[in-house]
Amino acid sequence: MENKKKLRLFDSVLMAVTVVLVAESVAPAAAVGPSQFFWWILLLIGFFLPYGLVSAELGTTYDDEGGIYDWVKRAFGPRNGGRVAWFYWINYPLWMGSLAVLVPTTITEIFGHEFGSISAIIISLAFIWIVTVISFFRISDSKWILNMAAIFKVFIMVSLGGIGIYFAFTQGVANTFNMKTMLPSMDISSLSFLSVIIFNFLGFEVVTSMAGEMDNPQKDIPKALIMGGALIAVFYLLAAFGIGVAIPFKELTTDSGLIESFSTLLGSGAGWFVAIIGLMFIFTLAANLISWAYGVNYVALYASENHSLPKIFKWKNEKTEMPIGAPLLNGIIASVLVVIVPLMNNFGLEDIFWSFFALNMVTLLASYLFMFPAFLKLRKMDPDRERPYKVKATGFMLKVIAYVPFVLLLMSVVFTVVPLNLSKDEIVGKLPLLIGTITSVLIGEFFINRSLKQKDHKQGGDDKHAHIA
Repeated sequence: MENKKKLRLFDSVLMAVTVVLVAESVAPAAAVGPSQFFWWILLLIGFFLPYGLVSAELGTTYDDEGGIYDWVKRAFGPRNGGRVAWFYWINYPLWMGSLAVLVPTTITEIFGHEFGSISAIIISLAFIWIVTVISFFRISDSKWILNMAAIFKVFIMVSLGGIGIYFAFTQGVANTFNMKTMLPSMDISSLSFLSVIIFNFLGFEVVTSMAGEMDNPQKDIPKALIMGGALIAVFYLLAAFGIGVAIPFKELTTDSGLIESFSTLLGSGAGWFVAIIGLMFIFTLAANLISWAYGVNYVALYASENHSLPKIFKWKNEKTEMPIGAPLLNGIIASVLVVIVPLMNNFGLEDIFWSFFALNMVTLLASYLFMFPAFLKLRKMDPDRERPYKVKATGFMLKVIAYVPFVLLLMSVVFTVVPLNLSKDEIVGKLPLLIGTITSVLIGEFFINRSLKQKDHKQGGDDKHAHIA
């Protein structure tokens, strides 16, 4: 019998930290201003907590490797499952492309060396294909990468929070904090900030997809989500506070970076420390993608095997049963995005990272919309199934746990892509994103419809042969 490496509870907690804790998104979230603390606390209670509880129940009850696709397919059928799988997958190569673009930019911020277009493309492509090759192997084979990344992320977040607090005590607070500034404005446009913070909380269901590689998934998954969730909440709030008290919010924008925040805090005298942080940061970018690859690629593989996505996603290594088609597509699409960056720059579209990141963020958020209604429906249609972990709520309270995060998700998607007024900034900022989102939906519908028709045609042929026989 093959002696497989197993993920211990410690590994699972660090996995939760690695998957969910997104260091590169802290500075964009801080750009919200003093009201970020209102949103962090509201979404910790209204989204993060119920999302973790729902993920723990679904992940331990339905432990197939199809993850979120399998949950939605069971509740709402293969077409809606396919929609979830499509959005869940397509976000990944977009995200990979945006992070790859960020790597040469980060190296420039660390060492001051400017790269030409060709050099930047080569570095970005190397990053993409290193991650792609690693994603061909089991996550337990790469757990040292993920564990180290979790430690690096903790160090980065604690450093950011600690330095910010030190500066607040020694040099004063850079921003005004009172009840008026910390409460969000009544302007509906402020709701577009929801997506930036909710994005930082996603990924728990990826941990549940590792059940097959855990020693005791029924016990370890809930523990990992609770322990990891508590740590993640502390680190996010600490880093957000560090940035908020030390850097004037007017100096931050939604495309502000982590290295920029450290450089603003420490100045040129601590270049060596910023360089260490920067190298750790690049390592965590790769680890983010590696940790997510396992869940995303298996969802795509499982959806393809159930005829909800094209056949190419079904391609896998027969010996290890690891997906091959999905990671190859990830690498190819991300590579194309990276190669066209110089062309986009020539047309004045310099804000590449935020453009890729925003579309990736919207498609990922959209993939979760069916998850919470599916949770409620599976409770009704499958009441007798053993649930190793069960959310301790019924009736009205159970609906609150499901529908509050659902409504927050829906609002975050709508307010991120739909222009809320006719101002130039609103139109220029959101119209391309709205077009990209609609295009993603239409492409997904084409592939899902085609895959389901092929399934029906195959079944029809099989039924016909059976009848003749």
